[in-house]
Amino acid sequence: MSGHKLHKQTLSALVICKNEAEHIGPCLESLAFADEIIVVDSGSTDGTVDIARRYTETVLVTEWKGYAETKQYGLERASGQWVLWIDADERVSPELAAEIEQVLVTGTGHAAFRMPRRAFFLGRWIKHSGWYPGYVVRLFKRSQGRFGQEMVHESLHVSGSTGTLKHDIDHYTDNTIEHYFDKFNIYTSLAAREMARGGKKTSLAAMVVRSWHMFIKMYAVKAGFLDGIEGLLLAVFSSFYVFVKYAKLRELTRGS
Repeated sequence: MSGHKLHKQTLSALVICKNEAEHIGPCLESLAFADEIIVVDSGSTDGTVDIARRYTETVLVTEWKGYAETKQYGLERASGQWVLWIDADERVSPELAAEIEQVLVTGTGHAAFRMPRRAFFLGRWIKHSGWYPGYVVRLFKRSQGRFGQEMVHESLHVSGSTGTLKHDIDHYTDNTIEHYFDKFNIYTSLAAREMARGGKKTSLAAMVVRSWHMFIKMYAVKAGFLDGIEGLLLAVFSSFYVFVKYAKLRELTRGS
């Protein structure tokens, strides 16, 4: 034996939220293995902040800056050598927590890690539909990562290679159809503005073709039919999402 003891590297967990009283407790509880938990709240009125403060002293309340900028705001206040960011409606499974701790102890040549994410949609775990394993990059070395400037579905930019972990992040996405469509209008508007900002345009034919392509891909090609009625609803809703996103793009760029 060499006598050299491996030193565990430190981990900061980062969560941004607004009005997530239903989810924030279980989310932060699943992050208890982290050395530091940073919560960035953007004006909750439902008790989210009070619940968060039961789990961490670092609850930062600030105005909404957009998804990417709000995450970057939290990242710049992290002190850990590694950062794990998750959404308030997600939870780190115990198996994934153990796997992450192993990375912190043994070290790695990677700058970041992706992991599978499984979604709980309308009361059912989605196992097909193109949603699972749905890999997401969430663990990264603080010195080698930053958030992009996309308006929706912001990306993480990492300087270095990305490895893959085996165990899941659990995503409790939409427990009701009403909740899905509460987000629907916001996300389609943001996505349309992002496309318009990038100079994209569309046509009626493209709107129809793209939305039908999404339905066929999710329900048939990606075997969404094996996810039961929830798989059908997910495919229909997703195709409608694409149609509305491009309809809003047409509205924004009409006459330009």
